Amino acid sequence: MTAEMFDAFYRGTVPRLTRYAFGLTGDAGEAQDLVQEAYARAWQHWRRVGAYEDVEAWLRLVISRLVKDRWRRLLVRRAAAASAPPLPPVAPPSEETVLLVAALRLLPFEQRQAVVLYHLLDRSLADIAAETGANLNTVKTRLTRGRAALAALLTADTATNAGGAHVHGA
Repeated sequence: MTAEMFDAFYRGTVPRLTRYAFGLTGDAGEAQDLVQEAYARAWQHWRRVGAYEDVEAWLRLVISRLVKDRWRRLLVRRAAAASAPPLPPVAPPSEETVLLVAALRLLPFEQRQAVVLYHLLDRSLADIAAETGANLNTVKTRLTRGRAALAALLTADTATNAGGAHVHGA
């Protein structure tokens, strides 16, 4: 069987198989994922699978097994979560953390990204440049401008808070 035959088979059967998977799961996104996985498996073994008398039935079987596997994994995760002791309560964030997050949100995305990667994740300037696709000088500029804007915002917030006003933007 050729790739063209697989493509024709796919186009002719994918709506039915997606409806089948949706009927089993009740979730359109999960149904699409399951159908894609089933077709990927069919394509990997297309020489053998394409020769079956009822290839669509084979795909329904694969989808059914995938659904069962997902349910089993979900049940195992739920059982593990139910048997685990509850997590200790988390303390609320400090006032400084709230102010910092509020100020970070006001920065342009590229500046905020540079500041967070550098100061919170300890990434080097070269690593940030590689990750963001920006050149090194651009990263340096974003970091410098981000720090300056952040300092100005935090100074303004501190002065506003000292006067008893509420900080907005969090």
